[in-house]
Amino acid sequence: MQLSPFFRSIFQILSLFLVVQPIVAQTTYLHCGRILPIEGDPQTAATIVVEGNKIARIEKGYTIAPKGVETVDLKDKTVLPGLIDCHVHFEFEQSRSRYTERYSMNDADIAFRAAVYAKRTLQAGFTTVRDLGGRGINIALRDAINGGWAEGPRIVTSGKTISITGGHGDHTTGARWDLFDPPPGAEDGIADGPDACRTAVRTQIKRGADLIKVTATGGVLSLARDGRLPHYAEDELVTIVKTARDLGVDVAAHAHGDAGMRRAVEAGVASIEHGTFMSDTTMELMKKHGTWYVPTLTAGSAVSDSAKYAKGFFPEVVRVKALEIGPQIRETTGKAYKKGVKIAFGTDAGVYPHGKNNLEFVYMFDAGMKNDDILRAATMNAATLLRMQDKIGSLEAGKLADIVAVDGNPLTDIKAMLRVVFVMKDGKVVGRGN
Repeated sequence: MQLSPFFRSIFQILSLFLVVQPIVAQTTYLHCGRILPIEGDPQTAATIVVEGNKIARIEKGYTIAPKGVETVDLKDKTVLPGLIDCHVHFEFEQSRSRYTERYSMNDADIAFRAAVYAKRTLQAGFTTVRDLGGRGINIALRDAINGGWAEGPRIVTSGKTISITGGHGDHTTGARWDLFDPPPGAEDGIADGPDACRTAVRTQIKRGADLIKVTATGGVLSLARDGRLPHYAEDELVTIVKTARDLGVDVAAHAHGDAGMRRAVEAGVASIEHGTFMSDTTMELMKKHGTWYVPTLTAGSAVSDSAKYAKGFFPEVVRVKALEIGPQIRETTGKAYKKGVKIAFGTDAGVYPHGKNNLEFVYMFDAGMKNDDILRAATMNAATLLRMQDKIGSLEAGKLADIVAVDGNPLTDIKAMLRVVFVMKDGKVVGRGN
């Protein structure tokens, strides 16, 4: 098709005014008083050069930035990789009204609230999280953040939890029977028997889940009376793990009781969440299989305190379980750490208020963990569990520019991790303290 002389002349005139500008990646210089890169030795008085969304290099001394390039003064701060929480629930926050919300809140209501929780978590220094179960709104939230429509951490999510009928993930437990007819099935995550388990896994992955979460035992906050007995049989767990692996994803297992925990480890799950009544035998089995342990100490402390001191906060069936399970997690964590079980940082945020994830650092210290091991649990260990160790978890050239700064030195005072004053995610500053 040939253009008429008139249109040719128009294009020629426009070309005189249109100058194609090259797209230049945003560059930022961070002047850091102390750097804890996690992989490698600490550095003092150094500059992290960020280009686009990645760390370009780390230079000795305080490099003078080129004209027009932003410089951030962190000379009196300690700088670390963006923090990673391997166990959150953005769709809820525990309250007295939580058990009636399923009847009063729509998915849109939950989504808007979840976005607030996500932003709060990011500003606390957590640039990546693993969301382990909800209505599936967590998948939409992940996509909204990735698309730039909402502000929050990078989310790896399991979508809906897979549970037995009447188990920890069955939200219809305790409700009037005729309110849910037909009852939830495999496509809703409620699956009994290997065939239904296979369908449940495939359905969550079809809907966009990055991993699978299975409730291998009872739990605390659900209305079922059991908190520690095994829920899934060996063949069901094997089917869940094998189906997930065939589709390229890992399985995280919620487990409080030892028998169900052991079944999950032998089936090949990637991580045990909570692990409250873990035996020495199971700890050795986890070491043999390379299974990660995510303790969630903050949640354990929160439910125990609420059960003890806040009259009527929990239904009675939940209160009894909270009193039993909460205090035990700290003892188990300390024992697992001494035995050499691999530990990744996770808090079960939502069981306590979002944005207070940093309390886990103090609880891990109180459980007997050394400061450098706690920091590694929240960075490189967590990144490895998420299979993202080539992108996040340490401050190295070529990795994503997820960077936080704190007041103080967490190698000598772990409470410094409660004082996050600077947050960068993907090369963009998303939080600054006073």
